[in-house]
Amino acid sequence: MDASTEFENGQAKFDAIIAADEKIEPRDWMPDGYRKTVIRQMAQHAHSEVIGMQPEANWILRAPTLLRKAILIAKVQDEAGHGLYLYSATETLGVSRDELVGLLHEGKQKYSSIFNYPALSWADMGAIGWLVDGAAIVNQIVLQGTSYGPYSRAMVKICKEESFHARQGYSIMMALAEGSDEQKAMCQDALNRWWWPALMMFGPHDSESAHTAESMAWKIKRKTNDELRQMFIDQTVPQAHYLGMTIPDPDLVFDEETGHWTIGEIDWDEFWATIKGDGRLNRERITHKVKAWDEGRWVRDAATAYAAKQKMKPDKSA
Repeated sequence: MDASTEFENGQAKFDAIIAADEKIEPRDWMPDGYRKTVIRQMAQHAHSEVIGMQPEANWILRAPTLLRKAILIAKVQDEAGHGLYLYSATETLGVSRDELVGLLHEGKQKYSSIFNYPALSWADMGAIGWLVDGAAIVNQIVLQGTSYGPYSRAMVKICKEESFHARQGYSIMMALAEGSDEQKAMCQDALNRWWWPALMMFGPHDSESAHTAESMAWKIKRKTNDELRQMFIDQTVPQAHYLGMTIPDPDLVFDEETGHWTIGEIDWDEFWATIKGDGRLNRERITHKVKAWDEGRWVRDAATAYAAKQKMKPDKSA
């Protein structure tokens, strides 16, 4: 079979799997563009889980109670696990974890822009759980239906744990909203600072996204950026009102005809500046990540050496 016929057969089978709404598996033939897109998306997702540990880990020692401390430790541990699942899923496409980490450190792959904002108070732990993880869940629940099998299956476990994270965050916000005037002010301040960055998490408008149309055609994405953002807004605005808090958007209004909340314009200049590396903590986040990677090299080397030694042991059961 010549290369042209092999390509045509592979493309036909790939198209049939996508049309049937079934899963593409690692050994299946797939277009190079599909492979590159899935690697980019999964790697960015994995990087985001790992970088996202930084603002929360910084508050573990300052949590107000032992219970809150234990919950936050568990949450940070979950994020590390999510990164592991996603790096492992990405490796099924023939790229190594070391290569992915190297691309992140060199600035050649991205992570979610939301993690370049500082966590200034304990209320931010609530806002991150409620808004940031809440936005992630909206996207990730849909990703359970993504066309790449390993990605889809990883999202099932991740979504279960992210739902815990969102409830943890909202619990913090409820406690503050029911507290003293100072605590209520902390709650509102955190909402003010995280609301717009959370909306930016879904990416640019569909008309300005370079990847949305292709990803939708391949069923890597099942809903567009704007559709996901609207789902999050409709879900979150009533939650803010229940807290007695005000969404920091004077243009926010409920459209009776569509049944959706409409918002003012997002500051896209801020979004693109952050994406390009000029956010408030871009450099600090990557510097910290590279430092942790370098300092942990001895652990990776020891684990590799131990695994190699175990393989060399004779099989006594034979």
